[in-house]
Formats: sequence, C-alpha cells, structure tokens
Amino acid sequence: MSMPTPPAGLTMRPATFDDAAAVCALLNEIDLLEIGRADTELTEIQADLKHPEMDLERDSWLLFDGGRLIGYGLLWDESGGERIDTDLYTLPDRPDGDQYLFDLMEARAAEHAAANGAARAVVHLHLNTAPTLDLRALRGRGWRPVRRYNVMARHLSGDTDRLPAPPPGVTLRPCSTEPDRRVAHALLQESFADHFDFQPRTYEQWLDDIDAERADWSLIWIAHLDGLGDAAALRSHDNRASMAWIASLGVLRKARGQGLGSYLLRHSFGHYAARGRDRIGLGVDTDNSTGALALYERHGMTLDFGVDTWELIRPV
Repeated sequence: MSMPTPPAGLTMRPATFDDAAAVCALLNEIDLLEIGRADTELTEIQADLKHPEMDLERDSWLLFDGGRLIGYGLLWDESGGERIDTDLYTLPDRPDGDQYLFDLMEARAAEHAAANGAARAVVHLHLNTAPTLDLRALRGRGWRPVRRYNVMARHLSGDTDRLPAPPPGVTLRPCSTEPDRRVAHALLQESFADHFDFQPRTYEQWLDDIDAERADWSLIWIAHLDGLGDAAALRSHDNRASMAWIASLGVLRKARGQGLGSYLLRHSFGHYAARGRDRIGLGVDTDNSTGALALYERHGMTLDFGVDTWELIRPV
C-alpha cells in the first residue's frame, strides 16, 4: 500500500509497547475534553499493545505535531471476514491530521478484508457522542452511526450496599480454578452470541483479550441454578481510578427471567462497596433485546456518557 504524505508539520509512525504511557496521557487528555475526567488506565493501553494478534507495525499509528503526540489509531481483525474494528483518538486542533489517519486506517481495513476473502470491509469505530473528531467530516467520508451504547454508573455505600442473599436454588462462586475460568468463558460466549457486534473468541483468545496475566479472578463470578447448572457469569475488574467496572454480565437464554442478572449485579455492588469503592460502572447496548438497560436502571444506575458505533462500508 502506498503511503500518503502527512499534512505539513505532522509526522506519523507505528506504535510500540514503550509508547503506552504517552498514548495513555493522550487518551486522558481527550477524556478530559469529552467527559470531564481522565478515565483511561495505563494497563488498558498496555493490554492492547501487547496483544499477540496485534501487528503494531502495520495496524497502529501515532501522529505527531512536532514532538507532541496528537493522534493514535489502532486496528484489529477478529472476524476473519468483512468486519474490521478500529480505534481513533485525536486532539481537535489538527483536523487535517484526522483525515490523514482515516485515509491510512480505511485503506488498511480494506486490505484486511480482502486478505480474508471478503468483497467489502465493514469497518466499526466507537466514539463518544460529543467527540473531539469532526462528525461532519466523518459523515462526509461515508461513515454513519449504527448503534448507541450508554456508560452507566452508580454510587456505592458500605452502609446500604450489602451482599445480597441468593435467590432460591442459586449458588455463586468465583473463578478460582482453571475449569471454572473455562466455564465463565463458555457462559459469556453463549450469552452474548446474539448481540450486536459479537465476535466469537476461543478460550485462549479470550484470555488474551482480558489480559488474563493481570486478571483478578476473584472478581469473576459464576451463578449455578439448581436444575439448570451453571447459567450466568459476571466479569468485573478494579483497576480504574474513577470506578469499579463490570465488563460483562451474561445470563443463558434458558435461565433468563429468574433473577440471576439482578442477583449478580447486586452482588457486585455489595462486594465493591465492601472493598471501599464508592462508584461502579458498565457499558450497555441501548438496543439490547434482553432488557439489560432497564435492568440497570431499576438498580439505580444512571447515564454517565454515551458512545456511538460508527460504520463505514468500503469495497475492497
């Protein structure tokens, strides 16, 4: 692929693992502009940059204005087909830099889809609903929003958020063994299989995705229901400064409507309140057909900020 020339005064190079701290600082600068607080942790960036499926030389971009990092792009191909995912973050003072990164990333996405044997690239990008990027320019390139996600949050109190009693016939256990970790993976894969943007992942791929080397497995719980067996799982982590985080909460279709989601949610509230956390959050697809958004609202979670999935369809 021939490389377009950067706009005047800008330079571009691929990222390396050693750039993680600089990228984290950039994303926190953008967080401050978009949501009013720094919300990106270094471990999140390190997990992306060290992922064994990531080809940093060809699928990452750092954009500099002189010596200042002003843009970061990342692309990954989990589908093995037409679906390609991207991240793009830029400061708002060089919109020509945005367009340059889009040129590079869209072309690379088409290359991936073509290598997968697809006739087109369906490229997805997640953006804050009030991003630093120019949305008019984005639409002008053919991108369009296709899904809305809400980041929900809730205050926690050790006085009122206690560990709940389990519903009748339900027992809960943490992922303390390797077999349980495989069970949690299988439950979450099956629970989310029909969800928008879901990409199936093997157990080994999932371990890489969640940065298993650093995972606290005591914060991942499995719910067992008499007569049905292991039926639900919640994966959470406690490495964000602003709040504890529920990364996934999945209930098997055959076990829905029996209070497992509510129980796991309230258990996480009580557990993190006992750890001294005063806030907890999660992300939810607002069009989720299982009623997840209403569930979280019933339990006191409110909108923190919104994220849109933007889509570009490009022939290869």
